[in-house]
Amino acid sequence: MTDGYLWFEGLPFPVVGFSYEVLKEACAQFVIKDEDTVLVTYPKSGTNWMIEILCLIHSHGDTKWIRSVPTWERSPWIETDVGYKLLNEREGPRLMSSHLPFHLFPKSLFTSKAKVIYIMRNPKDVLVSGYYHGSMMKLCKQPESLEQYFQWFIQGNVPYGSWFEHIRGWMSMRDRENVLLLSYEELQKDPRSAIERICQFLGKKLSPEELDSVLKNSSFQVMKQNKMSNFETLPEALFTKPFLITRKGISGDWKNHLTVAQAEALDKVYQEKMAGFPKELFPWE
Repeated sequence: MTDGYLWFEGLPFPVVGFSYEVLKEACAQFVIKDEDTVLVTYPKSGTNWMIEILCLIHSHGDTKWIRSVPTWERSPWIETDVGYKLLNEREGPRLMSSHLPFHLFPKSLFTSKAKVIYIMRNPKDVLVSGYYHGSMMKLCKQPESLEQYFQWFIQGNVPYGSWFEHIRGWMSMRDRENVLLLSYEELQKDPRSAIERICQFLGKKLSPEELDSVLKNSSFQVMKQNKMSNFETLPEALFTKPFLITRKGISGDWKNHLTVAQAEALDKVYQEKMAGFPKELFPWE
């Protein structure tokens, strides 16, 4: 542990809730089964929103599960100490989450028929959201300013490493039948259509009333009030100030925070790193 991070395979991870031993074991040995559903995201890309949607789809719109069990227990993170233990104890089809980059992911995924949903988001919004999240939580090294965090983000010196490498790695799976690629922006622009796509991908048939319940109860307004979804139940010692996981839930907020020079600098890196990928893959282009 150095510089406020836990380092594993050359990448920085949070120091709270993670251990070298579990990361090593999870990446090398964790077995993903055909009946599992795996949600993969880079941090601050809509993970908790998608967990809420998936849980509501699973329960056909019934809200009992999302109102009685915390997010991290409903869809445990593979790489965290608590999540790894929960998943290893769980029988039957499992819902699980992860921020792990492609090259560190448990190899069992690539030979399984597990359903994989990968959510991506405009890196400018990811950056701004990551800054606020990092400023409010004592999970790892905290930025002193947005400018400092901007430099860290460009260099990949943030939890889970480079956004660009994360996207590039997982894009290699995009043509597989058991992989669904979605963007935060698509979800926000037309949530009903996005949820219908997810249901079709998972082989779940919901009635119009059940679909309405999924839409309503996974909305920003409802999630913000649900203490099982807004991280209100986490220990206060983890926070530097009062914090809810759903800060704004909008796209394009980066325009209120990044300078023109910063936006242009990020655009330049983006063009270099994402060269060769079809532009239609990324709805924020």
